[in-house]
Amino acid sequence: MVERGGNVAAYVVPSTQGRTLGPHVEARVLPASTVYTDEAPSYVGITERGGYEHKRIHHMARVYVEGDVHTNTIEGFWSLVKRGIGGTHHAVSAKFLQGYLNEYVWRYNRRDDRRAMFAQLLLRAATTTS
Repeated sequence: MVERGGNVAAYVVPSTQGRTLGPHVEARVLPASTVYTDEAPSYVGITERGGYEHKRIHHMARVYVEGDVHTNTIEGFWSLVKRGIGGTHHAVSAKFLQGYLNEYVWRYNRRDDRRAMFAQLLLRAATTTS
């Protein structure tokens, strides 16, 4: 999930069913927020779960944007993940998938930071000694 103009959160889940996704949404999305999704059945009932306003875009009808209703932000993130894994790593195992997701979340959430990512990693890893 991603906040428009904000940060992304990505987690490996055992299934895409509503009963699996719902608790993740509730844990990370404030009540009374507007949630934008496609028409996947997993999102049915999301308004009752967290009091969200739910707007759907109908990709099956080849509609991708309707006013402010779209899923382009999260689809852009997943496109970066897929290209990164396919182009750099070629494949990943389920065992390490969350670690790879964490890397791409970290990169995405720092996309507007002008400091070099390598320098940020060094600063984060550095420890001071007395």
